[in-house]
Amino acid sequence: MIAILDFGAQYTRLIARRVRELQVYCEIFPASVTAEELRGRACQGIIFSGGPMSVYDVGAPTPDPLIYAMDIPILGICYGMQLMAQALGGTVTPATGRREYGPALVRYQVDAPAAKIFSQVSAETSVWMSHGDSVTSVPPGFTTLAASEQNPIAAMGDDHGRIGLQFHPEVTHTVEGRQMLANFLFGVCNCTPDWTTANVIDETVGRIRAQVGTDRVICGLSGGVDSAVAALLIHRAIGDQLTCVFVDTGLLREGEATQVVETFRDTLHIPLIAVDARERFLETLAGVEDPEEKRKRIGATFIRVFESESARLGDVPFLAQGTLYPDVIESKSHDTQASQTIKTHHNVGGLPKDLRFKLVEPLRYLFKDEVRAIGAALGLPDA
Repeated sequence: MIAILDFGAQYTRLIARRVRELQVYCEIFPASVTAEELRGRACQGIIFSGGPMSVYDVGAPTPDPLIYAMDIPILGICYGMQLMAQALGGTVTPATGRREYGPALVRYQVDAPAAKIFSQVSAETSVWMSHGDSVTSVPPGFTTLAASEQNPIAAMGDDHGRIGLQFHPEVTHTVEGRQMLANFLFGVCNCTPDWTTANVIDETVGRIRAQVGTDRVICGLSGGVDSAVAALLIHRAIGDQLTCVFVDTGLLREGEATQVVETFRDTLHIPLIAVDARERFLETLAGVEDPEEKRKRIGATFIRVFESESARLGDVPFLAQGTLYPDVIESKSHDTQASQTIKTHHNVGGLPKDLRFKLVEPLRYLFKDEVRAIGAALGLPDA
């Protein structure tokens, strides 16, 4: 696994997408994560994201200093490079003139172990800069790897796999950024590209069986891709222990409830209960205008409906949801602390505090395109 530390950059999630596109598993962690916590996750490498702050700002996020002593490769991007330089004895100079923002040509000519980051990259390559502060002297043991016209230290590295890039390799504007990330993952961290759809399905099915055992599960089925794929995975794992529940909230398109029930009963061949909760939801939302409050009320009302159906089925202890990784990140949940809540998702931040279900969320660390690929592999029709 690769751990990505989030220092508030707008591109943090994009870094994760790029790593997974290279078939390496990664997770996003808050900047406050400790070295001990990362050690417990058996990380093969660490990436420091960029961030909007200066290392000199009061309250600017910094990593646990013990991370530098873990003897694990670290890739610092933009603000992440500046954090590394400052912590290890280099010099970061605050911006005094205009920021370096936009495309830049970077040249590298260094023959050093850390220069693996530029393996199979053109000697002069176009990258995307977005920074104010700059590293003006590298820490002891580090070598300057590359320079741009405005920045004499556009990249740095040492013999321990600690590398800093002042630009953003994860954005498409950095023409050979994918190659640089691949070089870090495979040439520096010695990762294996085994984050494949088939492996994800096998591992997820195994985890579901271990979590659920012989108990029963109800799955909230909305009719969308996410909950459908979650239902298919869980059904593959535990078969008839699963019952799906479709809730008509009164907020659907005309005819959608009938279409969903017919389609999924015919397609999934999984026991499906349809609940007409239109009055309940509309009463709950009457007079409410704030979108955040609406999402929270919707989430809580869903749970109350599932509780009622669970009791009717004979007290089912597990509730399955099609929660995705972006839902978790945007909602600022317990396992990731986004720099700012983007919006509360009803199945994450909208869950009531007295939730009595144990959650089964097989897609919790997956992005949408990964879920679609799994659905296709499981035989879910394109429609």
